[in-house]
This record gives sequence, structure tokens and C-alpha cells, in this order.
Amino acid sequence: MQKGRVIKSTGSWYTVELADGAIISCRVRGKLRIKGIRTTNPVAVGDFVKIDGEEGAFTIVEIDQRKNYIVRRSVNLSKQSHIIASNLDLAIIVITLKNPTTYPTFIDRFCTAAEAYHIPVAVVISKADLLDEEELEVARNFLDVYADLGYDTLISSAENGKGIEEFKDLIQNKTVMLSGHSGVGKSRLVNAIDPDLQVKVGHISDFHQMGKHTTTFAEMHRHRHGGYIVDTPGIRGFGLVHFEKDELAGYFPEMRRLLPDCKFYNCIHVSEPGCAVKKALETGEVAQTRYNSYLNMLEENAEQSYRS
Repeated sequence: MQKGRVIKSTGSWYTVELADGAIISCRVRGKLRIKGIRTTNPVAVGDFVKIDGEEGAFTIVEIDQRKNYIVRRSVNLSKQSHIIASNLDLAIIVITLKNPTTYPTFIDRFCTAAEAYHIPVAVVISKADLLDEEELEVARNFLDVYADLGYDTLISSAENGKGIEEFKDLIQNKTVMLSGHSGVGKSRLVNAIDPDLQVKVGHISDFHQMGKHTTTFAEMHRHRHGGYIVDTPGIRGFGLVHFEKDELAGYFPEMRRLLPDCKFYNCIHVSEPGCAVKKALETGEVAQTRYNSYLNMLEENAEQSYRS
């Protein structure tokens, strides 16, 4: 039996890098699919696995314990969820202010999912070459909200090299997942930090102002700066897995710090008296955009509970 790490998933087949660097294709042993795993994919990119079999008939027979993983719920199939990647050192959400526009709620959903599974987060604005000085100032102010939460933030451009050296430092010797809408420039960033990878780059659809999907399946790339980048398919929506309504605020760092100061231990920060989060919202300690995202997720969770 051999050990390896899953570096690509194509649904029924998985590409695995063995300890000696050899790359093999594997299928999954049937019983893994029903072993108490309530996701559409029992094996995810980043998993450390045990392999049995021989050339042409390798099978994944066991998945090692994951240190973490990040899950998104299918937007259309609310009862199904999908493990995007596992065993991550950092999850990077790549966003753009225009062409296409990334909205705060999408960013906050991603950050919340990462927080729930104890994965550090970075927020990277891409395509800075498209922004004028006034828009760059807007970008800096926007990122300040996330920097104040302790997240790494960066403004970058694969076209003119802005922020690329800082991006290399951010990912060095780490297993990092890149996520974001199609067309935000994830693949261009990967190629900028390591041109040898030659990740396929797509173009923006004029009709929807969204990118055309160039990454069909999640894939892990070993790069020259001593780590791996997990490039994921562009995501239009990021559905959250169900949670208890009094848990959600714990995944917002700025709210988590304030929870002990609320009058009621089970405060959900909507209309309760003596709410420290609502007070902090008035003083600006909690950003309005973040609170709006919180309310949006809270409402969605209530709808899920009603339907189930």
C-alpha cells in the first residue's frame, strides 16, 4: 500500500502525487462514498490518502484525518454540500471592484466558511491596473475592513506586477486555496508567480460581465516558491452549510470579540436589548457591510430550517 496526496479531482477519477513524486490516476473504493460523508465528493483535493492496486487499477482505500477543509453548499441543491479542498494553510478570496464586480456578501460568506473550519483567510484585490487613483483609494479603504479583522490583504495586478512579490511572500511554503468568481484573475495570478505552470486563462463574457469558466475541476499546483496552490472553479454563489442561528456571529471575528458583552448569552444581534454588536455598529466598530452580510446569512439559514 502506498501513500499520496490528491492533487486533482475530475469527479470519478483522482490524480494523486505519491511520496516519491510519481503521479498516478485512481478511482475511489465504493464504500468510501457512503462512509458517513454527507457531501457530493468523499475525496477532495488536498487529501492525504492510502492507495492500493497496480498500474491502471489504482484505488483510494483510505483518507487520512483532515486538519481542516472548506465546504460550500450547492446553491441549487440546498441539501447537498461539496468539499472544495482540505489540509489548507491559507484560503485566499480573489476579488475585483469591476469587470466583474465582487460584492461584500460573497466575500463575507467565504470568510465565514473559512472561519467555521479554522482556516486563515486573505483577501486579494486583483486587476489593479484597471483602477484609477480614486478607485485605488476605494480599494484600500475597502480592504481596511478586513485588515482590521486580522486577515491578510493585498492589492495586485498580474498585468503590471503590482503586489506580485507580496503575493509570493503570502503563499511561500504553504498549501493555499484560491477562490472567487470566474474572471477575477485567479489563473493570471498563478501564472504571474510561476510562469512555468501555464494555467489556462479565460476571458470576460461581455453579456454577463462574468468570466468564462477555465478551471473545470479543483487542481493543486506545486509552485517554485515552496508550496501548493489549489486553483478552484469560478464560483457564482457561495451557499453556506446549515448552522444554529446563535453560532453564526462566532464566525465573524469582530462580533466574536463582543459576544461576552451582550446582555443575553444567546443574543443573535438583531433586536435584543443590551446588544454589544448593535452598539458597535453605531460606533463603526462593526462595519455596516459586514452586518448586512450577517443578516443576509441569518435569513437564509432560517429559510433552510423552514424548508427542511
